[in-house]
Amino acid sequence: MRIRILLTLFVIVWISLIVRVFHLAIQSNEYYENLSENNSIKTEFSAPVRGEILDRNLEPIAINELGFKIALAPHLTKGDDTRLLDREIAYLLSMIPGLDAKKIAKTYKQADSYYNHNFIDVVDYIPHETVIPLYALMSLRETIAISPSPKRLYPHGMIASHLIGYVAKANQKEVGADASLQLLGHVGKNGIEKYYNRFLQGVAGERRIKVNARNVEIEEIGRTETQENHNLVLNIDMRLQSYISELFEKRVGSIIVMDMYGAIYAAGSYPEYDLNSFVSGISSKEWNALMTSMDAPFTNKLINGLYPPGSTVKTGMGLIYVTSGVMDEHTSVDCTGSMKLGNRSFRCWKHTGHGKVDISKAVAQSCDDYFYKGSIQLGIERMSKGLMRMGLGKKSGIDLPNEFIGTVPNREWKREKFKKPWYQGETLNTSIGQGDFLVTPMQIAQYTGLMATGKLPTPHVAKLIGSDPYTPLPLDVLSPLEKEKLPIIQRAMRGVCNDPGGTAKGHISTRFPIAGKTGTAQTSGIAQGAKERQSEHDMEYLKRSHAWFTTYGPADNPQFIVTVMIEHGGHGGEEAGGIVSSIYNKLDDLGYIKR
Repeated sequence: MRIRILLTLFVIVWISLIVRVFHLAIQSNEYYENLSENNSIKTEFSAPVRGEILDRNLEPIAINELGFKIALAPHLTKGDDTRLLDREIAYLLSMIPGLDAKKIAKTYKQADSYYNHNFIDVVDYIPHETVIPLYALMSLRETIAISPSPKRLYPHGMIASHLIGYVAKANQKEVGADASLQLLGHVGKNGIEKYYNRFLQGVAGERRIKVNARNVEIEEIGRTETQENHNLVLNIDMRLQSYISELFEKRVGSIIVMDMYGAIYAAGSYPEYDLNSFVSGISSKEWNALMTSMDAPFTNKLINGLYPPGSTVKTGMGLIYVTSGVMDEHTSVDCTGSMKLGNRSFRCWKHTGHGKVDISKAVAQSCDDYFYKGSIQLGIERMSKGLMRMGLGKKSGIDLPNEFIGTVPNREWKREKFKKPWYQGETLNTSIGQGDFLVTPMQIAQYTGLMATGKLPTPHVAKLIGSDPYTPLPLDVLSPLEKEKLPIIQRAMRGVCNDPGGTAKGHISTRFPIAGKTGTAQTSGIAQGAKERQSEHDMEYLKRSHAWFTTYGPADNPQFIVTVMIEHGGHGGEEAGGIVSSIYNKLDDLGYIKR
C-alpha cells in the first residue's frame, strides 16, 4: 500500500513538472520572445517640424527659426559624484559661454537614472549661427549629442496676437492627454496655434534599431518618416491687419473685418501682446503686467469679451417686430422722450423725443421708445427666441478655442440663475440691448452678416488646412416671412449711415454707401431724478458707455462686414465712424471691393 502511495506521488510530481516545462517551453515562448525583442530592439522617435502659418497672400505669420538642441549622455552622475557631469558642463560653457550651468545641471539630474539609456536634453535651443562653427568639434565628443531644434517665431510680434495665439512648453496635464508632447516639448496654447495644434504639430517619425547588451547599435530594422510641414493658410491679410492695429492705437476694444461668407480678413483685440515672449518662457514681471492691466490685454475680446449690445440689437429686434403678426412695417408710436411703466420712467436717448416713429425711422435714428412699446406687445419669450435663432446667446462657431456664448435673458434664464421672477421692465431693457443682455463682438459681426444677406455666416480664420479649403456654409435661420421683410431693415440700416437724422450720418467718409447700426451700451445707470443724461465725455472713463458700430458695405452689394467696439468709447457713430470709414477705404485700396 505504501509503495502505491509513493508511486502515485512520484507520478503526480513528474506530471506537474512536465506540464510546467511544456508551459515554459511552448506556451510562454511568444511572451519571452517578445520580452527578449524588447530588450534588444530600441525605438528612436524623431520630432516633426511644426507647420507654418501664412496669411492669404502667403506672408509668414508663424514660422520656425532654425537652431539646435544639446543633449548629454546618461549616467554621468554616480550618487553624489558629479565630476563627469561637471566636466561636460564646463566643456559646454567653454564652447558657448552664455549657457546657464545651474539650469543644465538641474535639468540633467532630474532626468538621469540607472534605467535611462537615452541622451538627456539639457539645452532646448541655440541659434543656428552660434552652433554651426562649433558643430564639427562638439560632435566628436561621445558624451554630447547635437540635433536640430526649430524655435517658433512670430515675425509680426504683437499684431493679430489674439487670433494667432502662441506655442509654449507643454505642462504635465497636456503631456498626459497627448503622449507625443513628451517628445515635441511645445504645444499650441492659444488662438489658431491651439485650435489647429494637432494638424500643425504633425506626426513623429520612428526608427527601430537592434542594440546589444551595452546599448550599442547593431543594425536598423525599420523606419517611419515624420509627417510634417503641415502649413495652415489663413484668410487674414496682414496688410489690413497691421492697418487696423494702427487705427486702434491707444484704444481698448476690438475690430472685425469679415466677408459675407464668414472669412475673417482682419480682426483685432486691443491692446495686443508680443507672442514671441511666450515661446521660451515669459518672465514673471511680464506675466504679472499682462494679468493686472485694467485693459486686460491677455483677454481675447473678440470671443471672450462680453458686453451689452446696446442699440445694435435693434435691427434683429425690428425684424422680429414686423413679422410678429402683432406689429408690421406700418405700425408707429409717438415718441415723447420717455415712457412710464409703474413708478419708473424709461427714457429714449433723445430727451425731446422723435415724434411719430415707424420701424425705418426707429432703426435709422435709434429710437428707444419704439422698441420699449413693441416689447410690451411681444413679450420677452418671443423676443429672446428670435434673437437666439439669429445667432445671439450661442457660439458663432469660429475656429478659435474657448469661445463664450453670452446671454440673451428671459424668464427661464433668470429663474435658473437667480431664482427670481421676471419683471416687465427687464423686457424693455432687453429690447434696446441693455440689462443682463451680453454678447461678444464676433456674435455681433455674425449677426450683422445675417442682416446683410439673410444667411447666418460661420466666422472662420483658416482658409486652407493643408491643401483643403475650409469654407463652412452659411446657415439658413430666417423664416420665409422674415426673408420677405428683411429689405425693410436693410433700408433702415442704410439710413443710419446716409439719411438726415441717421445716427452715423455725420461720421462716415467712405467712397461708397454703407449700411450699419450704431450702439451706445451703458455701463452705469441714470438716476430717475436726472433731467438730462450727462455727456459721455464728462463722465469718468469707467462709467462711459461702450461704443458700437457694426456695418456692411457696399450697401447695395454687400461684400464685407466691419464691426468696431470701443470700450468706454461713448457714442458709437461718433467714436467709431472714422475707423469704420478708413477700413472700407483700405479694403478698396487693396482691391477687395468689387464695384
